[in-house]
Amino acid sequence: MAQFIGRGRKARRCYGFDEIALVPGLVTINPNEVDTSFTLGDKKFKVPILAAAMDGVVDVDFAIKMGKLGGLAVLNLEGVQTRYENPNEVLDSIANATPEEATKLVQGIYNEPIKEKLVTLRIEQIKKKKVPCIVSAIPPRAERFGAIAQDAGADIFVVQSTVTSVQHISTEYKALDLTKFCEKMKIPVVLGNCVTHNVALELFETGTSGLLVGIGPGAACTTRGVLGIGVPQVTATCDIAEAREFYFKKTGKYVPIITDGGMRSGGDICKAFACGADAVMVGSAFARAKEAPGRGFHWGMATSHANLPRGTRIHVRTTGTLEEILFGPARLDDGSQNLVGALQLSMGSLGAKSIKEMNLTEIIIAPSIQTEGKIFQQVQRVGMGK
Repeated sequence: MAQFIGRGRKARRCYGFDEIALVPGLVTINPNEVDTSFTLGDKKFKVPILAAAMDGVVDVDFAIKMGKLGGLAVLNLEGVQTRYENPNEVLDSIANATPEEATKLVQGIYNEPIKEKLVTLRIEQIKKKKVPCIVSAIPPRAERFGAIAQDAGADIFVVQSTVTSVQHISTEYKALDLTKFCEKMKIPVVLGNCVTHNVALELFETGTSGLLVGIGPGAACTTRGVLGIGVPQVTATCDIAEAREFYFKKTGKYVPIITDGGMRSGGDICKAFACGADAVMVGSAFARAKEAPGRGFHWGMATSHANLPRGTRIHVRTTGTLEEILFGPARLDDGSQNLVGALQLSMGSLGAKSIKEMNLTEIIIAPSIQTEGKIFQQVQRVGMGK
């Protein structure tokens, strides 16, 4: 319910992951017997945690490794992988830059034109290893790159921008018709990002196969600071999950939603599923993998914008292999490794056999959930005190 924030002006209270907790139910389940799989398009995936389409996270080798482990890693078709024949030299320069140099350097690096032959090549390199290939582009390039990606063998295409709506108004250029695009593509299309119930309903009507939820929560994203927009992920996910259920009851078509960004640990990921997510997309957690191309660094997708960067480069450190981050064994005490194991144990403790049952978990508002009884961890900066 909205509250007055001034004369005649109301605002709704919204919540992020640190402000809620999950409540166990009447039964518990062996964590080894829960089902964490999710379906996107006509394919089922064992791991419901996607790696974000960010250059410090996903390259061809990372996408192949993720696919072999049962998950999806989204390759950015507008990043260094499709601008440079040898992206490793470029990635080295980004990793070695000082904090003062990083943004300007990234802006210059992304001025190099995208080469369509590299778009095709990168997709073919992934498919050659017989793993799913999911790629992304912004709306202005979606039609051209969508056709190239489809012909090259990509399995899923993501159209992603900071804020996505069906009703985009412009007199300077022709906006992408999302409905026609989804109809024309022969492979599943995922759209994003959005954070509101009504926009989600309109995007479902386009024929999309999935919807990304989140504006500005990512560790390397500065959109909320630069533009002042966004909705905390707990509220955004709950609102769009309700829209998904309404649309399903109305049409009989179920469109999965993917909470994108803002999750630092296994606990945050579990909370996203409890709020209604079918899958989640994370960047910084995977940027810490030895296989990630960022060399322990991670930067926002809009860091390279020439006039108004909405991201920054952050140092996340390299902490373990991708397999350790997904399945363990965890060697850190902060919940950033064995993410699938954390999800399984949480589901078992909550009595949820599947992700859909996890969506029904009781949620409480709990501002002290991160601090209650944790004084020693906070003082010593270990565990939940980091």
